[in-house]
Amino acid sequence: MAADTAAGRLADEPIDHRFKGLPPDADGLTVGELAAQRRDLFDGGFTTPVLALSSEAMEHNLALMEHYAAEHGLAFAPHGKTSMSPQLFELQIERGAWGITAAVPHQARVYRAFGVRRIFLANELVDAAALRWLAGELDAHPDFRCITYADSVRGVELMDEALRACGARRPVEVVIELGAGDGARTGARTEADCTAVADAVAAAPTLRLVGVAGYEGEVPKPDGERVRAWLDRLVALTVAFDRDGRFADLDEIVLSAGGSAWFDTVADVFAGVPALSRPVLKLLRSGAYVSHDDGHYRRITPFNRVPEEGALHPAFRLWTQVVSRPEPGQAFVNAGKRDAAYDIDLPEPQVVRSARDGSLRPATGITVSGLSDQHAWLRLAEGTELEVGDWVGLGLSHPCTSFDKWQLIPVTTDRSTVTDFIRTFF
Repeated sequence: MAADTAAGRLADEPIDHRFKGLPPDADGLTVGELAAQRRDLFDGGFTTPVLALSSEAMEHNLALMEHYAAEHGLAFAPHGKTSMSPQLFELQIERGAWGITAAVPHQARVYRAFGVRRIFLANELVDAAALRWLAGELDAHPDFRCITYADSVRGVELMDEALRACGARRPVEVVIELGAGDGARTGARTEADCTAVADAVAAAPTLRLVGVAGYEGEVPKPDGERVRAWLDRLVALTVAFDRDGRFADLDEIVLSAGGSAWFDTVADVFAGVPALSRPVLKLLRSGAYVSHDDGHYRRITPFNRVPEEGALHPAFRLWTQVVSRPEPGQAFVNAGKRDAAYDIDLPEPQVVRSARDGSLRPATGITVSGLSDQHAWLRLAEGTELEVGDWVGLGLSHPCTSFDKWQLIPVTTDRSTVTDFIRTFF
């Protein structure tokens, strides 16, 4: 990572009390200075709980998805909400990402503060203050591109009113969002609804229709057949809009889908897009792959269906210490809801590091039965060895709610030597 970029300059940030888990004796050092010391996670003064990211796993995952997108003819705008880490954005773009996806204006502002030049805003933007900011960014920076959703005629009216009021000079690019079905999340529900929204965009001089998009992860009761059927509708809508001449003044047509659960089906369906009047930018948006996980995404990753194309590696490990062993079958470690994701699965004990001699052993017979704010409740099988002071390494589920609990995350080589730190901005 270049030191002269905004993300690179995060290494100059001073270490202090804001960042949990870091060595108290590192206060006053910069992030870069602490990283250069290459301290050991266990013996280098780090306090528990502390979340660590495996450098090897992250590098593997970055390379795998870069290769996957290229092999399938997909552009890639990974969703940045997962990590909100400008350093990871920079690495993703260096690995060939077209840009970074955002969900809300705050995220887009963070991206711009760190020089992201292409943003896919996967929501209808109707906030007048945010639209004024976006118009200002577009007018001031000719090389900046932002594409946002539109899914209602009223939303288009609000966008146009706000952009007219602030004197926007560059039209905002929009894609029509096709909803994934009744009871799903956002998106116009029918092709007729999408056509009405597209007509409204065409009538608004402050907006420019550039394509069609949606999110297959919201298909009700998703399976391969249902997801494919919805993606076929998305492609057919794009073809119909092109046939009607809606993209006549474009250099390319944007077609976007793809979360982290069905990108294999997206790749397969998008491979069959027929020739249109303009080249098609087939934009994938999967974001959870950088860290992957030991729960939800381990179960649902498309690589389970196409193992010949590779496998993502879990990069997170939350290190905790046993602080109480009050009963034969019960122990408590010092990490809870403030430290670990718990919205989908509870953490998974994976490894124990002895406080006596530093030896590692599998966390056999240990399960997490619940979380308090600052404690994990461990249930121990009969005869399980575990002492107060032992370190317990937990695997986590759901990257999006793991990153957001940590402002500065140590990056480790071989799970122990701290070589860098990832800064997040939630």
